[in-house]
Amino acid sequence: MADDPSYLTLQEHYERKLREHGDNHRGVDWPNRPDAEKRYDVMLDMIGNSPTSASLLDIGCGLAHLYDRIVEKRWDTLLTYEGLDVSPAFIAACRRKHPHIEFHEVDILAPDSVLLPARQYDYVVLNGVFTEKLAMSHAEMSGFFQRMLATAFEFARKGVAFNVMSKHVDWERDDLFHLPFDEMAGFVTRNLTRNFVIRSDYGLFEYTVYLHP
Repeated sequence: MADDPSYLTLQEHYERKLREHGDNHRGVDWPNRPDAEKRYDVMLDMIGNSPTSASLLDIGCGLAHLYDRIVEKRWDTLLTYEGLDVSPAFIAACRRKHPHIEFHEVDILAPDSVLLPARQYDYVVLNGVFTEKLAMSHAEMSGFFQRMLATAFEFARKGVAFNVMSKHVDWERDDLFHLPFDEMAGFVTRNLTRNFVIRSDYGLFEYTVYLHP
């Protein structure tokens, strides 16, 4: 992300939410807990109902609420979870909560990134990373989306899950990233894979995509 510092507005925004609200759904800027938990479940649906032993990297892990959901589902003995975030504040909070979990404070798009793609995981999740664009233009956010997704895809052996806001809504918000299906699919098929699933069956004004190598 070194060639485009506009992404820093996202980090600053979420860190402000953390300071204002603490460790809850509002601290990662989800409006309510039930919808946030629904998103975690949809992300984990990529793995299936009966997971076997697998590794998972949560990019943009925030407060590790996805891991909390994994524990609630009693999948923590099956999934080896690691979290990654660019924000020192969020990583510090995660390490205090879960000292036994490996958390990485890394900008994966920085030229000097040392973590990945030297390491790979079975599954990679980007939940909420692409839903807000704030004051960024659609073109700026699209560039961020494409670079992040292409980099994340290199880390995954079995699948990548991400969500974006839908264009098929009653009205759009200027601060959200409403990504047309065709624009998303065009980038994915040209650059990553032709094997993907689009889900818009869970009642929110967004859609989730599962990419498979």
